[in-house]
Amino acid sequence: MNIFSYQQASDAVSAITMKKAGPAAKYLGGGTNLVDLMRETVEQPEMLVDVTHLPGNIEQRADGSLLIGAAAKNTALAAHPAVRSDFPLLSRSILAGASAQIRNVATVGGNILQRTRCRYFYDNAARCNKRQPQAGCDALEGFNRYHAILGASDSCVATHPSDMCVALVALDAVVHLQGPAGGSSMPLAELHRLPGDRPEIETELQPDELITAIEIPPLGFARRSTYRKVRDRASYAFALISVAAALDIDEGGKVRDVRLALGGVAHRPWRAMKAEAALKGQVAGTEGFRAAAEAELADAVALSENGFKIELAKRTIVAVLDELKGDNA
Repeated sequence: MNIFSYQQASDAVSAITMKKAGPAAKYLGGGTNLVDLMRETVEQPEMLVDVTHLPGNIEQRADGSLLIGAAAKNTALAAHPAVRSDFPLLSRSILAGASAQIRNVATVGGNILQRTRCRYFYDNAARCNKRQPQAGCDALEGFNRYHAILGASDSCVATHPSDMCVALVALDAVVHLQGPAGGSSMPLAELHRLPGDRPEIETELQPDELITAIEIPPLGFARRSTYRKVRDRASYAFALISVAAALDIDEGGKVRDVRLALGGVAHRPWRAMKAEAALKGQVAGTEGFRAAAEAELADAVALSENGFKIELAKRTIVAVLDELKGDNA
């Protein structure tokens, strides 16, 4: 690990000022990803700006929305009564995401910005365009069981590792930002980029910009929602496929509204817009659920070792929607 300096920020403005002063500075939340990357010399910041003392409160508003401070711990968010009752898919995604020890330390803002767990990204002896632009991508012809089947490119087939982000994307979450030019916001679904030919640029954040909060708009039918994660082992492991879903069925048995997002399939949390469009107004049932899954995965592209993920994603979508249909009965 390289030598670095450390400063603790008391608010967003001081954090931005500190980071601007350091030519190779990084914001530090819980450090559960960044410190690992520093140990592996993938990240070599000259200064860390600790932002864990920024607001981490979780506020339930009168309209049913939720405002979450970026410094909130993952454990606190998963356990919050409003999250458990109104947005259970979010609570379940966090509990599926890591060990209890990591959840106790990890922050919501840090979770959103964690980097891929692709083994070639962590291995300095491997070629990786994300770590070293224009170096090549060893995952294309290497061990790619966990890699992307949607939205990938010849430059990068890594997947985004966050479980929580999949649920947040399904819930139309908005990210509040603070930067040198002031405050702004954007849908979380627009924050992470697909790799294209610049996989080292992972988000739309501007230089020195900081996530300060996450807002979840009201969504009444999210009370009937869930998150399912399919992985190689039941304990702490990253997703092969995950599905976050909320389903609203009218009195006639048709899909009135739906939210659907996938994890483990792409460089960013994947909002399943094609499947949602195919479902709305249709009779809720296994046949329609399968057709929607087929529509979403129509453009999926398999690598040498991950072709099974295409069918696995379809079956998981159907299983989750069937489960929620039962809950709506």
